[in-house]
Amino acid sequence: MSFDVAAVRAHFPALAAGAAHFDGPGGSQVPDVVAAAVAATLTAPMANRGQVTQAERNADAAVLAARAAVADLVGGAPGGVVFGRSATALTYEFSRVLSAGWGPGDEVVVTRLDHDANVRPWVQAVAARGATVRWAEFDPATGELDPAAVGALLSGRTRMVAVTGASNLIGTRPDLPAITALAHAAGAWTWVDGVHLTAHSPVDVAALGADFYACSPYKFLGPHCGCLVASPALLETLHPDKLLPSTDAVPERFELGTLPYELLAGTTAAIDFLAGLGDGDTRRAALVAAMEAVEAHEDRLRERIEDGVRELPGVTVWSRAKRRTPTLLLTFAGRDAADAYRFLAGRGVNAPAGSFYALEASHWLGLGDTGGLRVGLAPYNDDADVDRLLAGLREFLGS
Repeated sequence: MSFDVAAVRAHFPALAAGAAHFDGPGGSQVPDVVAAAVAATLTAPMANRGQVTQAERNADAAVLAARAAVADLVGGAPGGVVFGRSATALTYEFSRVLSAGWGPGDEVVVTRLDHDANVRPWVQAVAARGATVRWAEFDPATGELDPAAVGALLSGRTRMVAVTGASNLIGTRPDLPAITALAHAAGAWTWVDGVHLTAHSPVDVAALGADFYACSPYKFLGPHCGCLVASPALLETLHPDKLLPSTDAVPERFELGTLPYELLAGTTAAIDFLAGLGDGDTRRAALVAAMEAVEAHEDRLRERIEDGVRELPGVTVWSRAKRRTPTLLLTFAGRDAADAYRFLAGRGVNAPAGSFYALEASHWLGLGDTGGLRVGLAPYNDDADVDRLLAGLREFLGS
């Protein structure tokens, strides 16, 4: 299907400020319908969830609608969608719950490719239980994480394999079905950080083999909150610490305190906006079609950027995997990426520099804490944005 980027851009008030945004991996811009949904929820009658008053029913409807929307986006079950402050917060909370029965001799596999939000919670949980961390390493020359590198670390004592759906630093998309199949064969659970992947590709948690799948609406045009998706049956087996009078029902038992109803309404609106970019008899079908169109649009622009960057002197592109998101990490011979960041910002092109919390990956590539210049695409980017980026880089390099 065709992708009408001009029609998409018309829904983003922030673009009127004039910047070309290549900072989507850190948080996307928000369409008008999302802001309207947040405002409408905040100004409508609202109370704690219930069925007696209109205010209670409004709150309940906001929660249930958001669970259904997230489930449609990633192919999960509404009753298995847990909301939290962020994907990082949810990973920390679940790492404590899941590690409660671990002890010496138990093992957890993490990867050098991951954002620290899918590394440190597991490393710290393992340390608290006296268990062992196993590190799966990716090839710095290609950016690829070979499933065999994970498989070689597995044993009958492996309890969890934590792996990214896509690197937020260099875009690599590991072969998740192969990795999760190996983990399951060893009797381990799988935790997939889908924060970066969900914004750029159709997702089916069952096909990926993710027992737990974390994502963040603010990366796919929504507000700032986090989601965790798992099967309701699996969640029933887990028992977090909670307040005595709070419900023990799933998924509510994992949601501490009152939910941000306005942010959940914004999440539903963002997913509905994405669904509107595709065709299908159901919202799920429309979302799959829409994300396929988004992926094709972003990949075309990525290829334009890559072609343009190849002509620039002294630029190294660290994003090299065969399957990757439209996310490029660049460094410059004899020049600091931070200087490129500031130079481009002065010309209305937003492409930040850093390691972006993917600290292990940045160090494994030899880039230390500094990282590089990250160029990330979103559905609202167009060819004019790419032209401005390439012109800015040429000017920065004096070429």
